[in-house]
Amino acid sequence: MWTHSQPAAPSVEGRRVFQSKVQLCVDGLRLRLVDPSRPSEQGEREGMAEKDRPWIMRTYSGHTSAEASNALYRTNLAKGQTGLSVAFDLPTQLGYDPDDPMAQGEVGKVGVPITSIADMERLFEGIPLEKMNTSMTINATAPWLLALYVAVAERQRAPVDQLRGTTQNDIVKEYLSRGTYIFPPRPSMRLTVDVIAFTAKHMPKWNPVNVCSYHLQEAGATPVQELAYALTTAIAILDACRQSGQISEDEFPFVVGRISFFVNAGIRFIEEMCKLRAFALLWDEITRERYGVNDERFRRFRYGVQVNSLGLTEVQPENNIIRIAYEALGVTLSKRARASAIQLPAWNEALGLPRPWDQQWSLRIQQILAYETDLLEYPDIFDGSPVIEKKVSDMAEEARAEIQKVLEMGGALEAVESGYIKSQLVASNAERLRRIESGEQIVVGLNAFTEAEPSPLVAQDGHAILRVSPEAESAQIEKVREWRSRRDNEAVKKAIAELQDAAKSGENIMPVSIRAAHAGVTTGEWGAALREVFGEYRPPTGISSVVAPALAESLGEVRKKVQAVSKRLGHPIRMLIGKPGLDGHSNAAEQLALRARDAGVEVIYEGIRLLPEQIARAAVEEGVDLVGVSILSGSHMELVQRLLEKMREEGATEVPLVVGGIIPPEDAVKLEELGVAKVYTPQDYDPTQVVSELVDIVADSSSKRVS
Repeated sequence: MWTHSQPAAPSVEGRRVFQSKVQLCVDGLRLRLVDPSRPSEQGEREGMAEKDRPWIMRTYSGHTSAEASNALYRTNLAKGQTGLSVAFDLPTQLGYDPDDPMAQGEVGKVGVPITSIADMERLFEGIPLEKMNTSMTINATAPWLLALYVAVAERQRAPVDQLRGTTQNDIVKEYLSRGTYIFPPRPSMRLTVDVIAFTAKHMPKWNPVNVCSYHLQEAGATPVQELAYALTTAIAILDACRQSGQISEDEFPFVVGRISFFVNAGIRFIEEMCKLRAFALLWDEITRERYGVNDERFRRFRYGVQVNSLGLTEVQPENNIIRIAYEALGVTLSKRARASAIQLPAWNEALGLPRPWDQQWSLRIQQILAYETDLLEYPDIFDGSPVIEKKVSDMAEEARAEIQKVLEMGGALEAVESGYIKSQLVASNAERLRRIESGEQIVVGLNAFTEAEPSPLVAQDGHAILRVSPEAESAQIEKVREWRSRRDNEAVKKAIAELQDAAKSGENIMPVSIRAAHAGVTTGEWGAALREVFGEYRPPTGISSVVAPALAESLGEVRKKVQAVSKRLGHPIRMLIGKPGLDGHSNAAEQLALRARDAGVEVIYEGIRLLPEQIARAAVEEGVDLVGVSILSGSHMELVQRLLEKMREEGATEVPLVVGGIIPPEDAVKLEELGVAKVYTPQDYDPTQVVSELVDIVADSSSKRVS
C-alpha cells in the first residue's frame, strides 16, 4: 500500500546517520566531553556490565530575554541536563518584532524573544554550539531561526557541518493544533523542504524536521489518529522533497534517515508504549515500500518526546508530578521503542510558567529513571508478549486504514485544506471531554477523589509560578529599536530584496536567510518580507462540520434555559468567542463553541490570532449578547485591559465579557475588578456547565439593562 510511482532510491553506502557517541555534560560552567559508549571508570574497576546509553535529557525552557534564558540554560546544564530545548516566544514564532501591535502583551511570555543575531548571540553566550545538541521548537519561522543559529555558529567559528540538534519544523500540525502558522500550506511546505535540502548538504548531523504528533494528542487525537496524521505528514514532506529537485535519488535515503519525530505520551502508558512500537513498525514499512530505502539504518524510527501536558490539572496539582513520572515509563520501558531525547513538563504548568526549581524536579525524574533504576540493563522486556503484539498489530492496522483515507484525499495538505483532519480532532476532543464529564474517564482530583488537603506546593503569595516582568517587553522593544539605529540599513535593504527574490524564484531560502542574519535583518522584517510574497493563511476551524456527541440529559436542561432567555431577548442568544493575541491553542475555545452551538446558542467563532480591536468591533457589528475570550499564553492582563478599553470605545460597555485561560487566582480577582463578568480556568472542565453559566450571565445582563 506504500508503493510510489517513482523508482526506488538506492542505498547510500558509507554514509552515517547516527550521531557520534558524544554527549555534553557540564561540571559547573566548565564543559567536558563524555563518551558514553565506554563504561565509566568505576564500572571498569568493578567489572560491571555495560548499560544502554541514556537518552538526551532536556527541559523545554526560555523566557523574558536572551540574557535570562542563557542564565537558565547554563544552570540547567550544570544540573546534568545533556541538551537544550529552546522555547521561543510567540512574536518570534510568528515573525513579529516586539514593537509590532500584534506582539503587544506577548513578548517573553511563553519563551525567549529573538529579534536579531544580537539576541541569538546573547542566548548562546558561553555555550559552544559545536558541542551542544539543541532542539528548537519553531515552525513557520524555522528557516529564519536556523539561519540565525548557523550565523552565530559561524561567528563562534564552529564547523557548521558538526552542528547537532533539531528544528521541530512540522508546519502541518500548526494548522491543526498549535496555531503558529503564517503562510498557506504549500509555501510553508516549500520552506520546510528548503531547510531539509540545505541541512542535508551542509549540516548532515542536524535533524531538519521533527514530525510532531505531540500537539495532535494535545488537540484530542486518539493514539490511532496520532499515528495516522503524523505519518501522513511525514509522507507529504518526503514526497515534497522528492518533487523539489533539490535532492538527488542518491541523497534521498540519507534525507529519509534524518527525519525525526516528536511524540506525546499520555497516562495510559502501556497503550502509549504500544503506539510507539506501532510507529516504528509503520515507519519501517513506509520507508521501505513507498520510498525503497534498503538500508535499515535510514529506516529507523527516531523520536524525542514530551509527555502529556493536556492531562495536567489545576486542582490538586501535586498529583501532576506522579502523572509525569508514570508517563515517562511509556517512552522508556520498551528498549525497541525508547525515546532518544526526553523533556518532561513541570508539575505546575496548568497554573502558569514553571520556575527553575520546578524544571529541576522534572529533570530529576529522568535522572532517577536512567541512573538509579535498572531500566537500561535489559533487552526489550515486552518482546514476545501476546498482549503487546496484539495491541500493536491492532493499532497499526487501524492507522493504515486512516493513512490510506488521507492519501486518497490527496495527502496531508489536502486533508488540512479541506478541514477533514481538523474536524476529526475536534470530534475526538469532544468525545474525550464527554468521557471526563460523565465520569467514564477518571481524572483524580478533578472528577473523582476531589476532597483533599490544601497543597503546600501552591504558595498563597502567588510565587508558585514564574512571572515575567511587564518591563521585559519594553526592554525588548528598546533593544530592537537601538539595533535598527546602529546597523547598516543599506545592507539590510539589500538582504531583504535578495530574500524576496529567492522566495519568488524558488531558490533555496536558507543561504539568503543566513546572509540576512549577518546583515542585521530582524525577525519581523524576515516575516514581513515573506508575508508580502506568500500571503497569510487562516485554516478551517473544524467547528462547523462536527456533530458533538449526544449529552441528552445535561444539554436538555441547558437548551430549555437557552430557549427561555432567547424568548425574553426577542432573538437567539448570540455569543462571540475569540482568541486575542498570538496564542494558537484553541482546544478550549473550540469545545466551548461546539457545546454552546449544540445548546441552541448562535455562536460566532473566527479562530485564532485576533486583535482586541477586531473582537470589540465584531461584538458591535454582530450585535452579540456576550463576548468570551480564551488566552493561554499568560498575556491575559494586558490583552483583557486592551479589549475592555476597545469595547468601551465601540460602545459595547453593556456586553458582558468572560475570560478563560491559565489564570492565577490573584489575576482572576484583578480581572473581575476591571469589569470581567467571570473568569474560567482549567478546573472548569465541564463545557455544558460553563455554557449554562454563560446563559445566566446573559440573562442577568439583559435584566439589568431593562431595569
